[in-house]
Amino acid sequence: MLDQLQKLEKRYEELEQILASYENISDKEQYNKFAKELADLREPVSLFREYKRILREIEDTQKVLSEKHDKEFTELAKSELAELLSKKSALEDNFKKIFTEEDKDAGRDIIVEIRPGTGGMEAALFAGDLYRMYTKYAAKKNWIIDPMSVSSTDLGGLKEVVFGLKGKDAFKRLKFESGVHRVQRVPETEAQGRVHTSTASVVVMLEAEEVDLVIEPKDLRIDTYRSSGPGGQHMQKTDSAVRITHIPTGTVVACQDERSQLKNKAKAMRILRARILDKKEHEEAKKITEARRIQIGSGDRSEKIRTYNFPDRRVTDHRINFTSHQLEAILEGDLDEISDALIKAAEEKARQEDQPKG
Repeated sequence: MLDQLQKLEKRYEELEQILASYENISDKEQYNKFAKELADLREPVSLFREYKRILREIEDTQKVLSEKHDKEFTELAKSELAELLSKKSALEDNFKKIFTEEDKDAGRDIIVEIRPGTGGMEAALFAGDLYRMYTKYAAKKNWIIDPMSVSSTDLGGLKEVVFGLKGKDAFKRLKFESGVHRVQRVPETEAQGRVHTSTASVVVMLEAEEVDLVIEPKDLRIDTYRSSGPGGQHMQKTDSAVRITHIPTGTVVACQDERSQLKNKAKAMRILRARILDKKEHEEAKKITEARRIQIGSGDRSEKIRTYNFPDRRVTDHRINFTSHQLEAILEGDLDEISDALIKAAEEKARQEDQPKG
């Protein structure tokens, strides 16, 4: 562990020197990448430096105790040594947490996208059920829910929904929700009472920060158009809807929920940044065999990850062979049981991969 900390400190000092000579960095994206790495290292390096100071003080105090002094001075030195040893132990616990942390992004805000898959109208209704499940879970966790783009069907389902979540452990708790969710139930329109299977896809992305990536204005095409509003006295009279295309990647985002063009543009840019960052991270992960070492499942967004079986009141996560018979409670937002199981499985996988091979 000390070797790892020393390497982190060395890298931290290298980054300080690189950023101090910013004029030598012509690539703004590279500069932001270095700045983000430096920020990520600041806390562990600061703790390590404090740890080294504590070790020096412990050594000095032990030397003092090895010499002859009056009883009162000796007792004072012993008390100081006990306090120093306690601080040392606390710092070591902090280091263990840092090195067993499954993801440095655990505390980040997220953007979630839900879309219906196979199953027609029933898939759209299921997408709506998933949206309701996640928003209820967010409410239980006191997270801030930020609807960004909602496209509904005439029968109450969803064609697509994009929403942000801000709050403690939002990413840590929901990072494993990305993938295909499958529902098995009898649709209300099914006269024969046959069980149908439908799907919806969920994508959980990090809310992109300024230091995560740089988007140049010249790489964007921004179009405005008339929103398909509710009509009547509320009918949109201005071109408030916004469509943004990131030309290099072909990523397109449209937003029309707000009546203000500026607000729609701001939301569309947030979604665009998150999608580009998410795509970039997945491409990098494919190139690096050790990337996402604590990943549960294949990480493929087309992977079927979970089944919600209504006849048996059963929810099964196929990646970790986890089954719960609390279907109704889960759909009402009681996701901790599944979330805890996924986090535990990820931590166990990380521990196994950290074991020396031989």
